[in-house]
Amino acid sequence: MTDSILPAELTDLAQRVIDGNRAAGRRIAVAESCTGGLVSAALTEIPGSSDVFVAGIVTYADEAKMNLLAVAQDVIETFGAVSLATAWAMANGAVEKTGADLAVSITGIAGPTGGSERKPVGTVVFARCIRGENPEKGKADQRAFGDLGRSGIRLQAALCALELLLPDGLSEAGA
Repeated sequence: MTDSILPAELTDLAQRVIDGNRAAGRRIAVAESCTGGLVSAALTEIPGSSDVFVAGIVTYADEAKMNLLAVAQDVIETFGAVSLATAWAMANGAVEKTGADLAVSITGIAGPTGGSERKPVGTVVFARCIRGENPEKGKADQRAFGDLGRSGIRLQAALCALELLLPDGLSEAGA
């Protein structure tokens, strides 16, 4: 994509996601927090993506996670917004709310503030949910990107989320 304002590595990966899921007959959705719509932007850069990409839901505030994705308040209060439990709930909520076959969620701390000793800046959590499959077949991951700067963390998080949307290995149990 030569006319994109997004980095080529992002749009190239988004193209693979769209092509692969189109071939697999899957429709996809994204629930984003710290990436603020960057994954959705990359997917919609691809001409014809609307036949694969159902929705991108940006839930930056905890209230939005609860209201738009049905993340339980006690999950956020118990585990925090940046946690495997919240990421799972976000991905599951995206599948349920959009009717997609596959959804990925991203929640993290892009900085420069907001980090703690336990969850420093650069901590990002991802989850993937596949409609109708046992949650154990999904995939969740927590990454510590370090302080790459806000833009660097968001870019790396978007790339990781797109990788989780690739159809390769979706039939395997993940974790």
